[in-house]
Amino acid sequence: MSAAGDDEFRVVDEPERQRYEGWLGNELVGFVEYRSVRGRRILFHTEVDPGYEGRGLGSRLVTGVLDDIRANGQHITVKCPFVNAFLARHPAYQDVLAQMPARPAPERSA
Repeated sequence: MSAAGDDEFRVVDEPERQRYEGWLGNELVGFVEYRSVRGRRILFHTEVDPGYEGRGLGSRLVTGVLDDIRANGQHITVKCPFVNAFLARHPAYQDVLAQMPARPAPERSA
C-alpha cells in the first residue's frame, strides 16, 4: 500500500482492455470492466484491491466512470451489482442509463 493521498486518485479509460482503472498515485487500486455495444457501455464488474477497501475508492471509481461516459454522450447498461447499488444511492446519474426499447405486449387470444 502506498502513502499517496486520496487527492491523487484518478480514473483512466483503457479501451484496449475494456475497462476503466482507478489509480491512487502510481498504484492500480481498482477497475470497472465494460463492453461497448452500439453507442453504450455495458458495465459488468467492479473490483477494488482488498488493501484499499473501506476508503470510498469504489464509489470514487464509479463516479469517475459515469462522469466520463456522460461527458462523451454515451449511456450505460448495468450488469454489475456494485454499480447498481451506487445508482440507487445517487439518482443524479439516472440520465446515463440507456433506455431499453419497450417490448410489445403479448397478443391475447380470445
